[in-house]
Amino acid sequence: MEYKLVYTKKAYKDLAALSKRTAKKILDKLKFYQRQKNPLSHAKKLKEPKFGTYRFRIGEYRTIFDLDKKGNIKILLILTIKHRKDIYKF
Repeated sequence: MEYKLVYTKKAYKDLAALSKRTAKKILDKLKFYQRQKNPLSHAKKLKEPKFGTYRFRIGEYRTIFDLDKKGNIKILLILTIKHRKDIYKF
């Protein structure tokens, strides 16, 4: 089963700020997670849900995401993509 990835405007802006090589690495990894039977097995639930519900670790970067409004994992809503030192500073 393949899940749908939906990016917020903030996530697109975060990707655009990265080097092309880093952005490609992140997008490739997100596509890998998208193709998994259970993408949440690769994610970590966040203790502070004001940032988002889950995060994927992609090297030095973190991708914060939520599930769709019904709590299903058919849609992964990518909220932001930042370096690990900056990701939790909103």
